[in-house]
Amino acid sequence: MSTRNAVHEGYAYFITLTVVDWVDVFTRPRYKHIILDSLRYCQKEKGLEIWAWVLMSNHLHMIAKAADDKSLSDIIRDFKKFTNKKIIESIIHEPESRREWMLYRFEYAGKYITNVKQYSFWQKGYEAKEIHSTEFLEQKIEYIHQNPVRAEIVLEPHHYFYSSAVDYADGLGLLEVAKV
Repeated sequence: MSTRNAVHEGYAYFITLTVVDWVDVFTRPRYKHIILDSLRYCQKEKGLEIWAWVLMSNHLHMIAKAADDKSLSDIIRDFKKFTNKKIIESIIHEPESRREWMLYRFEYAGKYITNVKQYSFWQKGYEAKEIHSTEFLEQKIEYIHQNPVRAEIVLEPHHYFYSSAVDYADGLGLLEVAKV
């Protein structure tokens, strides 16, 4: 899987995964829960360590690294492949007012990617920026947690349900977070 920057094992990265055409899929709780369940699985079974995260309507930001004997690139590849399949299945089989339009967008995107059979949910590759300093890390955590505030969804970062901001405000969020 291609990234816009090289990923070296053993380092933490600021990662962005974006839905094809910036389609606002994560406005529905069932799609959000597919992402959360898959991230939990990756944490428990694949060695994904998440330091901060936010799930917005059409993209996911996180600061993450892989356990010492694991590959972050492999974890992200598997996560994208699994969630692509599960979200498309949910769109097809569960009530969805935007079904035809979304499937058309994802099928159209899939036509131009050689390893995709029919639908492409995520944009090809992902953005990964190595965490190279404490200052950069703090800047990216702030950026992640302010995302819902900038989008005018909440007034305070820790009020947004699908984020690690509550963990950094001494609460308990939806995912296990290795606070820094």
